[in-house]
Amino acid sequence: MHQTNQFDLLKSRRFLPLFITQSLGAFNDNLFKNALLVMITFHGLSAAGLSANALVNAAAGIFILPFFLFSSFAGQLAEKYDKARVAQWVKLLEIAIMLAAGIGFWQKDAAILMGCLFMMGVHSALFGPLKYSILPQYLKDQELLGGNGLIEMGTFVAILLGQIAGTMIIQHQPHGESLIIWACLGVAILGWISSRSMPAAPAPVKDLKINWNVFAETWQIIKHVKANKTVFNSLLGISWFWFFGAVYLTQLPSLSKNILGGDAAVYTLLVALFSIGVGLGSVLCEQLSGRKIELGLVPFGSLGLSFFGIDLFFAIGQPSTTHYSLSEFVSLASHWRIMADIALMGVFGGLFIVPLYALVQMRTEKEFTSRAIAANNILNSLFMVVAAGISIALLSCNVSIRGLLLIVALMNIGVSIYIYTLIPEFMMRFLVWVMTHTLYRVRHQGLDNIPEKGPCVLVCNHVSFMDAMIIAGAIRRPVRFVMDHRIFKIPVLNFIFRTAGTIPIAPMREDPNMKEQAFNKVAEYLNDGEIICIFPEGKITHTGEINTFKPGIDEIIKRTPVPVVPIALQGLWGSFFSRKDGAAMMKMPRSIWAKIGFMVGEPVPAELASRQYLEQQVRTLRADWK
Repeated sequence: MHQTNQFDLLKSRRFLPLFITQSLGAFNDNLFKNALLVMITFHGLSAAGLSANALVNAAAGIFILPFFLFSSFAGQLAEKYDKARVAQWVKLLEIAIMLAAGIGFWQKDAAILMGCLFMMGVHSALFGPLKYSILPQYLKDQELLGGNGLIEMGTFVAILLGQIAGTMIIQHQPHGESLIIWACLGVAILGWISSRSMPAAPAPVKDLKINWNVFAETWQIIKHVKANKTVFNSLLGISWFWFFGAVYLTQLPSLSKNILGGDAAVYTLLVALFSIGVGLGSVLCEQLSGRKIELGLVPFGSLGLSFFGIDLFFAIGQPSTTHYSLSEFVSLASHWRIMADIALMGVFGGLFIVPLYALVQMRTEKEFTSRAIAANNILNSLFMVVAAGISIALLSCNVSIRGLLLIVALMNIGVSIYIYTLIPEFMMRFLVWVMTHTLYRVRHQGLDNIPEKGPCVLVCNHVSFMDAMIIAGAIRRPVRFVMDHRIFKIPVLNFIFRTAGTIPIAPMREDPNMKEQAFNKVAEYLNDGEIICIFPEGKITHTGEINTFKPGIDEIIKRTPVPVVPIALQGLWGSFFSRKDGAAMMKMPRSIWAKIGFMVGEPVPAELASRQYLEQQVRTLRADWK
């Protein structure tokens, strides 16, 4: 039987036209921009008496400026009108821009072309908020991570191909200018055609009154997003990646030529490795997280960025005195480490940003998603400008390119620690992800029985000290555990439990106040629509067999009648964290990456959810595999 995966979305009308439209737009941006930069750098195109270097830097600023000016307007537009219709309007604008650019290329008029570059920035600023905010309308929650991964992959591959095509086409003399006109216009028309196949995406806020004061609206949007700490810090994380990437990609030409001794083809290879790496990391997110938004991948991604960024510093070494062609560069084993570092930075960058995009879409109010993405575009642009300023300042202070890249890799560690201090949920999920993915191979069955929304109670057999970690790692929604206060206090695990909102509990004879407070907290969580997980046996098994369920589950359901979902863990008896053959964690580990089962039964209505019935359900689910 075919196993559903993210690539199935490419067969679906609710995703494929958006994917094609976005990819063609990113391709055309870079096709046009690189052709223009090649004309300035190699064919003497000039304006206002500016040097080629000054005009190239001016072009970078001209393209970014519209993101500051029009992102807030774009966010409002995507909230007020059908997003598919807005996409079609934006693609018609792109066709008009390319018609004007055709005149500029034909006449070799830098002023017209720079004006078109500004308008392509406007085009991208208008399309940006809708391409991400439309995904929650098109996709199911479990498809969001995979959909975002494909969008990121398509974008970075399209950017790379656009850069290569723009350079190659305009260099094709004597007909380069004519060819680039038809190429840019043809891609824009194809983008408009694909946008017409996008399904309707109704406006979330039809009566929204557009604020034409872009500065006031920008401030209001950022102020609103800032109130949601998780979303705002996710946006800062995405923007930091663009800061990181901007520094590295900006320095690659000089690194390739002046430090590594390579020609233009070597530079293209390094850009390709980074872009393909980001694409690969983006699509790997779904495979590594089991089709759920796994925040644990974010710290994993940031660690990889710093590790391979620091390793690149040592791999580069001193400036080369030899000049290499592409084949000569690739043939030297000493360069393989450099290529691997750049590619792996891209991979871990994809693992870093894709869950953050999906988290923003999930945790932002539906009627504000487009404007939250608009805020992201504004912050991205600001961080890229700051990256350019810091790079210029450090290089002017005689810091080498190699040293600059090391500084940014080290800065990434500090920024990551700061973000994870503000939102410990990221680090908590990372620890859970690492522990469950290095120790076990989990076979899931019946995960869809756990409600996507609304309150419920999970009941599970208690085999080991890792039970809660495995449950938390398998379920898409945050789970609030009711746990023996002694297990709650275990070092390292205590950080995870506290961050996850775990409720410590003690027996009545030991601490009646703690027990009453625990039941009150459970009722509060359930009334707020949360998931509660309880181990009704009240203790970890000493024999491998399921102990009799205690009355606590009856009391919970009596106070707050909600559905109860039975769960059975299989294969954990005999593990390092179980009590087989002596105390847990006091014997040699049996194995790593052991195969275990995670079986979820159908929800039991509150009126049927007695402890005896639930115990029988869990026993049936576990069967004979302890």
